[in-house]
Amino acid sequence: MAASDTSTPAAAGNAHEFSVSELSFALKKTVEDTYGHVRVRGEITGYRGPHSSGHCYFGLKDDKARIDAVIWKGNFSKLRFKPEEGMEAIATGRLTTYPGSSKYQIVIEHLEPAGAGALMALLEARRKKLAAEGLFAPERKRALPFLPDVVGVVTSPTGAVIRDILHRLADRFPRHVLVWPVRVQGETSAAEVAAAIEGFNRMEKGGKLPRPDLIIVARGGGSIEDLWSFNEEIVVRAAAASAIPLISAVGHETDTTLIDFAADRRAPTPTAAAEMAVPVRADLVAEVQDRARRLMRAEARTIETARNELRGLARGLPRLTDIVALPRQRFDAASERLGRALARAAEVKRATLHRVEGRLSVTPIERRIAEARRRTGELGVRALAAEKRLVADNARRLDGAAKLLESYSYQGVLKRGYAVVRDGAGKPIRSGADQRAGAPLDIEFAEDRLGAVVAGTPEKPRPAPKSKPDSPQGSLL
Repeated sequence: MAASDTSTPAAAGNAHEFSVSELSFALKKTVEDTYGHVRVRGEITGYRGPHSSGHCYFGLKDDKARIDAVIWKGNFSKLRFKPEEGMEAIATGRLTTYPGSSKYQIVIEHLEPAGAGALMALLEARRKKLAAEGLFAPERKRALPFLPDVVGVVTSPTGAVIRDILHRLADRFPRHVLVWPVRVQGETSAAEVAAAIEGFNRMEKGGKLPRPDLIIVARGGGSIEDLWSFNEEIVVRAAAASAIPLISAVGHETDTTLIDFAADRRAPTPTAAAEMAVPVRADLVAEVQDRARRLMRAEARTIETARNELRGLARGLPRLTDIVALPRQRFDAASERLGRALARAAEVKRATLHRVEGRLSVTPIERRIAEARRRTGELGVRALAAEKRLVADNARRLDGAAKLLESYSYQGVLKRGYAVVRDGAGKPIRSGADQRAGAPLDIEFAEDRLGAVVAGTPEKPRPAPKSKPDSPQGSLL
């Protein structure tokens, strides 16, 4: 018993004595040497985003254990997939310890979702989050310009995509194209695509480089990992905030990325995006020509209809002689009645004056009667003169109106030696090309009419020689 008691202090005295720091750093070195590079699969927990320092702190767990994880600021910006709470991921990094709290942790250098199922779950969660913010709302969509002057393309400058877009635009309607070169996959791809969209929007109208009227974001097909850059929030938010209408043409027809929901239009392929961007020039030219022909035909029909209506109204007008005859007759009758009435009125006044004169014997009264007789005679002469002037003035106005009416009538043209030829229905004939042999004709001259019959098939009219400037005969129509 005594021996046992004396051996314990001796054993303790032979053990090496560590300080806390020495032991902590020794453990740190042992862990790092043994697990210098590891891959750990687990569910991300406790993630709250980057710290104010730029570093990220969270944990990885499964159903039995948990390990702390850290991503330094420099590595976080290079990660292709950013950590999200509840995401099952595969972390690659170095295992180390943190002496300050006696904990071990993994310093993550690379992070990726654990399989396609995890990616799809992450994609769906992100889609719901952005949709809840209204970034995919239909009312945010803008109409594409009918014919943009400048088309901005965000894509890789070396791939087949840009060649397909340029070739299709040249076939349909050549436009000015500005290419903003970006990486379409990789760690920096999302940031470059977002910067390109924002850069096109910051360009000033009328600047050194023309500002695009339309933006196409394009990439060829690939796996979900290859297209993941176009599912990043930074790209989706840049597309939703673009003031310039944007077409998304990422992948093939079966591929779907989140930028498709934020874009104003989604094209199944880059070639289809070029077809959406511009119309076919040949089709526009043909449509314009067709509308021009239709407009000319409509104008010709309108003029012909108005001409026919004018002819019908002209045939309904009475003859000049019929219009003037009745007023002229009334004027002549009124002139005759006025002369007789004035004579009768003078006789009545004269008889009345004689009767009054016989009853008066006073000399002043006789003088007054003589003066009245003289004035009556003067008034009679003035009345006759006024009557003649009135009759002459009315006659001149009536003749002027008759001449004006005659100048507007086609009978005046007939009096100059012309004639109007009508068919059996009474319609004027402008050309003999459509008349059949034996068809009845009606020829109207200034004073009378003459019936005729078409003798034979008329020949095609030759162009009439131009009238000499001194020809006395003008055109009938």
